[in-house]
This record gives sequence, structure tokens and C-alpha cells, in this order.
Amino acid sequence: MGSLGLLLLVVGTLAVVLYLVPIPLWIAAWASGAYVGLFTLIAMRLRRVPPAVIVTARISAVKAGLDISINDLEAHFLAGGNVVRVVNAMISADKANIPLPFKRAAAIDLAGRNVLEAVQMSVLPKVIETPRIAAVAKDGIQLIAISRVTVRTNIDRLVGGAGEETIMARVGEGMVSTIGSADSHKHVLENPDHISKHILSKGLDAGTAYEILSIDIADVDVGENIGAKLQIDQANADKQIAQAKAEERRAMAVALEQEMRARVVEAEAEVPRALAEAFRQGNLGIMDYYRMRNLQADTTMREEIASGADELPDSTRK
Repeated sequence: MGSLGLLLLVVGTLAVVLYLVPIPLWIAAWASGAYVGLFTLIAMRLRRVPPAVIVTARISAVKAGLDISINDLEAHFLAGGNVVRVVNAMISADKANIPLPFKRAAAIDLAGRNVLEAVQMSVLPKVIETPRIAAVAKDGIQLIAISRVTVRTNIDRLVGGAGEETIMARVGEGMVSTIGSADSHKHVLENPDHISKHILSKGLDAGTAYEILSIDIADVDVGENIGAKLQIDQANADKQIAQAKAEERRAMAVALEQEMRARVVEAEAEVPRALAEAFRQGNLGIMDYYRMRNLQADTTMREEIASGADELPDSTRK
């Protein structure tokens, strides 16, 4: 039992030593010319830094001719960065003659941007297609345009620079402004390149993480006649206003007519009182009153005869 326990102790100790001292990684680093000391590898284990990731990134950098220290790689890993992606991005930038120091690459990576993708986009520009953007020319015709924006990454402004959404918004605003300032939609259809030239002259990539290389108008479609629709809507609104004013005037006329009729009725009600007063004061006699009544009856009869004659046909009148 004593020998077995001793054997287990030796095996366990050897396993711990091999875990703390990654001999294969030390040999691979030494053979690749990117030497890393054994105590450095043990310290990585104690700091919970995977030596395989750091040593692999160090070997790749040295083989590509880049001098990146172990401390920088370790510090970037402990800060939460992607060491392998940063090293690969630096290698790609070096092959493309793009200046990219380790501090800048690490800052871009820690800022949450894909530094390797940014370097690739700097070498191979990316084409962004805008959605369908509608604008109205001065003649009232709506145009719907689609543009393709070719951009490449600006490494110097990648940290703190605006993204693709800002580029898209600025290009859309420029398209709306350019189409809106055109005197006729025909001018835009004849020369769609005026849109891209006008937008490029504004320097829309200022303050962004990209550099606009070109803006190409992919498609322009004619939409609705917005000017005519607005005129029709305005005409309908004017008609409704005029109808409302006419109804107001009619209502006022009806009210005035009713008021005049009320005044006539009121005046007629005063006639019997005036007659009675005239009788009491002796200004009107009985015979005068009868003559007035006869005159009124005669007038009424004449009006009825006249109205009846107007209603008879011409043959009956003869």
C-alpha cells in the first residue's frame, strides 16, 4: 500500500507540474523563434490566462514579422479582448501596407468593433445599398430612387466614428435634397449622376468610421403626382369652407326673414289698438271705419280676381 500511495503521489505531482508547465507550448515557441520562458507560462496559468492562446498568437505575429510582446497580448486578453483576432488583423494590415499599431488595434477591438473585418473592408471596399427613398421635385412629381454606396474603413476614425447607419441617413438626406431642388423630375431622370455628384460634394463621411468612395444611382422610378394631389386636397378644402360660409349666410338670411315676419305680426297686432284709440279720441268715425273696411274688401276681391285670371289658360281669357 505504501508503494502504491507513493506512485499515486508521484503521478499526481507530475500531472500538476505538466499542467502548470506546458512543455509542448514552450518547445513550439522555442522552435518557432518566438521564445517564451517557462516561468512566464507558469505565471499565465496562475493568472488564469490560457497559454495556448497567447503563445499561438505570439508565434503567428513573429512568423509574420511583427514584434508584439507577451505582456501586451496578456494585458489585452485580461481586458476582455480577442487576442487572436487582433493579431490576425495586424498581419492582414501589414500585408496590405496599412499602418496599424498594436495599441490602436487593441483599442478598436475593446471598443466592440471587429478589427479584422475593418481591415478586410479597408482592403476590399464594401457596397451598401440604400432602401427605396422617395422625394418630390419642384414640379410635384414623386421620384423613388435606390443608390449603392461604396465605402471602405477609415482605421484612424474607427474608434469613436459613426457607423453605417449614419452613412445611410446622410446619403438618404442628400438624395431627398437633390431631387427636391430639381426644377423638373425629367432633369433627374435625364441626369441621375447629378445626384451622386451633389452628395459626394457635401463630404458626408465626415466624423464617420468610413470613407465614401462612390455613390451610384441604381434605379429611379416615377411615383405619384404629389403636386396634383395637394392641389385637389386644397380645392376640396376650399370648397368645404365656401359651403360652410354659404350655409352661414343662408342661416342668417332665414333668421332675418323670421325676425322681419315677427315684426310684421307685431305691427299688425298694433292696428286694432290704434283703431280703438282713434274711436275713443274721436279721430275716427263709424262711417269712416266702414268705408275703410269696404275699401279693404274691394282690394282683396280685385287681388283674387287678378290672381285667378293669371292662372286661366290663354284660350279662356279670350
